[in-house]
Amino acid sequence: MSAMTDKVALITGAAGGMGRQHAILMAERGADIAIADNNSQGARETAAVVRDLGRRAEIFEVDMADTTAVKQMVESVENALGRIDVLVNNAGHGQRYALEDITEDDFDRMMDVHVKGSFFCTQTVVPGMKARGGGSIVNISSIWGQTGFSAASHYCGAKAALLGMTKAWAQELAPWKIRVNAVAPGGVLSGGPLTMDSPEELRAKQEKVPLKRFCDPREMSYAVAFLASGEADFITGQVLSVNGGQVIVGI
Repeated sequence: MSAMTDKVALITGAAGGMGRQHAILMAERGADIAIADNNSQGARETAAVVRDLGRRAEIFEVDMADTTAVKQMVESVENALGRIDVLVNNAGHGQRYALEDITEDDFDRMMDVHVKGSFFCTQTVVPGMKARGGGSIVNISSIWGQTGFSAASHYCGAKAALLGMTKAWAQELAPWKIRVNAVAPGGVLSGGPLTMDSPEELRAKQEKVPLKRFCDPREMSYAVAFLASGEADFITGQVLSVNGGQVIVGI
């Protein structure tokens, strides 16, 4: 029996990219999937793959910046699928602007999607996990949240905030056997690198990585699924950075 058999996983931002791969891998390992995204077409495509794997998939169209809608979405997931065993706060918003070019609207959107959305989604999921005596939460941060970067300071700040919340929640929720961890991706062949970098820029960046490439989105999902599963039952409050040696922090 897989470590995720018959679990229910709520994955935000699962209409494409890494989020879709998280959904597919967890479905392959036996989980039913709640897909929360504001991209309805992409969400339907993810759901179709999950259902083809023989697992339940439900779609919940939501803007993670809308706190009321996020809370209603969590309640709808619990009504539709019975419970939430795993929450993956994956929904993201990417920009690569210089400090002087970041508007207040840019800043608010970045914080609302990554920080406020993840905070209130978690807040709404936790009571059910407490009542059942356990659960797993995985926050998707970034190496830029660990080290900073020469642009996108609002993105770096939002991803760093997720790391702080991860560590606080891990301590607060441990008495209920709710584990909270983070994955901090390095370069991934998905999302920003494919849309913001030219092929030449992408090749040059990959060459600087010790393993000489960026991550395939599915490889990131292996880390997420591991932390979400019973195989990681004694791991909480940790940050797993999947980056090919691009960033090495800690001791």
